[in-house]
This record gives sequence, structure tokens and C-alpha cells, in this order.
Amino acid sequence: MRAADLDLDLEVFAGPFDLLLTLILREEVDLLEVDLADVVLTYIDFLEAKGELDLELATEFLVLIAALLELKSRLMLPGEEEELLDLQPGEAAEELLARLLEAHRYRGAAEFLARRLDEQSGYRFRHAPLPSELRRGTLDDSRPVYDPALLGTAIGGMLRMPPEISLSHVTIQRVTVVERLRHLRSLLHRGRFSFDEAVARADRVTVAVTIWALLELYKRGEATWEQDEPFAEIMVEARDDPPWAATAATAEAV
Repeated sequence: MRAADLDLDLEVFAGPFDLLLTLILREEVDLLEVDLADVVLTYIDFLEAKGELDLELATEFLVLIAALLELKSRLMLPGEEEELLDLQPGEAAEELLARLLEAHRYRGAAEFLARRLDEQSGYRFRHAPLPSELRRGTLDDSRPVYDPALLGTAIGGMLRMPPEISLSHVTIQRVTVVERLRHLRSLLHRGRFSFDEAVARADRVTVAVTIWALLELYKRGEATWEQDEPFAEIMVEARDDPPWAATAATAEAV
């Protein structure tokens, strides 16, 4: 039985669902007085009594009840909000009919595609026996692409540790901050000197360590420096009372 032929027993209507749709479209039955929830419950009782679900009939019922719900919701909107409505009730009824016809067309197209699928089922797959040369082949007939001994040698080479890299040819400069401190203090005993004099003919590592040693002297209060302008010569000189002077005087007194 189609969803449109569903027998209804409502407060305002008794008869097939198809007749109710016709009366609503003709505005002979007020949709606002129709309880659509009772229609849905009646259809559910019908499905339980039938004991099976027909997807096509269920889809048809869902389309019909959804269209009725939309039409009823438009009618239930208050009058002051009529300007917000996209369609008038009469236009909504025409839209309902158009949707029913569209659903019918889609259902017809689906049935057509299903028939074509059944008619061409024999052309979609090709069933053929395995070629004779493959049916007679065994694992003994297969040949390795690479020589096993060659492959083993390659894998073994990957597992061996590479020789340690020798740095004997590299000259490593070994200079400490203590050595550069001793050098700077010897220059301070002579008096004022330039930083370029302290690092004359020195390599870059020695220059860097000398800078650290000079900062250490400044932190201990033994020396200070000045530079008149950027990139000018840096002049280093001893403080008036460096700590090493007092230590030297004490040692001489002893």
C-alpha cells in the first residue's frame, strides 16, 4: 500500500491520506487544524503491523509529511512577520505539489537506472580462465633478479662500521684564558698599550680568548679600556690601585 493510501482517523478528517492532501491543496481543510503528529503515529503503527520497511514508500511519506510541516509552519507565523515569508500559503501549496511531482520524477529516474544496471550486469565484468603458461608455472621456474651472493655482500657492507676519521692533518690551536691573562698582565706592568699590540700576529682563536681574558681583568678591577670612536683603536690601561699591586707589595714586605 502506498503512503498516499494510508487510512487516517483524525478529529477533522477521516479517510485516505491522498484525499487529505487533495483537500489541503484546495484549501477545503484548514491545515492548522490537522494534527500532523497523529498522521506520523498512524504511519508508524502501519509499519509495525506490516512488519517490514519499504524504503520507497517510506521516502514518499517523508517527502509528503516534510512538505506539510513546512507549509503549516508558514501558516502559523504571526501576521506582523508576514514580510519575512518567502511564499504565501497559496504559493506554498503550489510548491508542495511541485515537490511531489519532483519526487515522483526522481523515483522514476531511480527505477530506470536500476533496470539499466540489471540489463548490463553481464557486461561489467570479464570472467576468463588463467593463462595456460601461468597455470603450469611453479616456483622452480622463477629466477632471481639479483645474485644472492652479491646481495649478501652489499648488505654486509652496510653493517660494517666505517673507519674513524683522522684529524691529524688539522692544526688545532690550543690557548687558554690563563695564558692570555698572564700575557695581558705583563703588558699592564709596562703601562698603557693597545689591544692590537696584545694580539699582534695571533690567530683568530687567540684573539677570541684574549677578549675573554680582557673581560676577566675588567671584572676583577685590574684593567680598563677606552675607544674614542667606533672601529678606532682600543687602548687598555691598568687601574690606579689594581688588586695584584697590593698583593705584590705584601709579598715584597714579607
